[in-house]
Amino acid sequence: MSAISELSTLSKTRAEPAQRENLAAYLFLAPWLVGLVLITVGPMLASLYLAFTDYNLLEAPTWIGVENFTRMFADERLHNSLRVTFIYVLVSVPLQLALALLLAVVLDRGLRGMAFYRSVFYLPSLLGSSVAIAILWRQVFGGEGLINHVLGWFGVAGRSWIADPESALWTLVTLNVWTFGAPMVIFLAGLRQIPRMYYEAAAVDGAGPLRRFANITMPLLTPIIFFNLVLQIIHAFQAFTQAFVVSGGTGGPSDSTMFYTLYLYERGFGKFDMGYASAMAWVLLVIIAVFTAGNFVASKYWVHYDD
Repeated sequence: MSAISELSTLSKTRAEPAQRENLAAYLFLAPWLVGLVLITVGPMLASLYLAFTDYNLLEAPTWIGVENFTRMFADERLHNSLRVTFIYVLVSVPLQLALALLLAVVLDRGLRGMAFYRSVFYLPSLLGSSVAIAILWRQVFGGEGLINHVLGWFGVAGRSWIADPESALWTLVTLNVWTFGAPMVIFLAGLRQIPRMYYEAAAVDGAGPLRRFANITMPLLTPIIFFNLVLQIIHAFQAFTQAFVVSGGTGGPSDSTMFYTLYLYERGFGKFDMGYASAMAWVLLVIIAVFTAGNFVASKYWVHYDD
């Protein structure tokens, strides 16, 4: 019995420091946990509830079931906003990643002053989502903007690119492609991890630059491409500031720049139809989740890992 009591006392003595360490860990995590509940989980649950209500921000929400979701089938502006958003995502993201990869390959060749070029190329990613750059973009592509001045040097008559429904969306696509800095830096880090001996062995076997890129660089870089693809698709679906500033908050001209997020904002804070806007937010969440899950499923067929 004495041996059992000694073992029990010894286990309690060892458990006390572990309990104190766990308590200290929870105390340090407490601010993050409080923020998670109050800033993320709490608002998400409230939004999920409001998605099934009629709520105008001024009166108490009224439960209406799935009516907000069924109304979406007859909402032509919502359908147009989905079309505009899908075009924006499916065109701008591949172009952005292609440009980022091209510049990363160039910088990986060891240019003099590479740190400077890397910083300059990364700068658009820091500023591209800002209001100031969106205003600058509106001036560049306006009727008297820089683009038309350059075209005038060659005798080409310009137009107000952001005021034309046929070209307004493409100015925003160009803006998103221009913010290639973040994926470029990630690509550059991935290129630096590829062993040089692979390229040397391929060169000895007579492989040219294009063949080395296709057979060595691309396969070994597929995990980085996949990572950038998922992040940039999510980011593109959430684009808002550029369309809001360039169109003056209207999504014009003729709803040609009416992104899904902009239409959500209009319904929620313009028309005070917060229940419908909450339902739209959850539909967007499902769309992003489907695209992300689809990328993970497809990655099994084209993403190659060392192991």
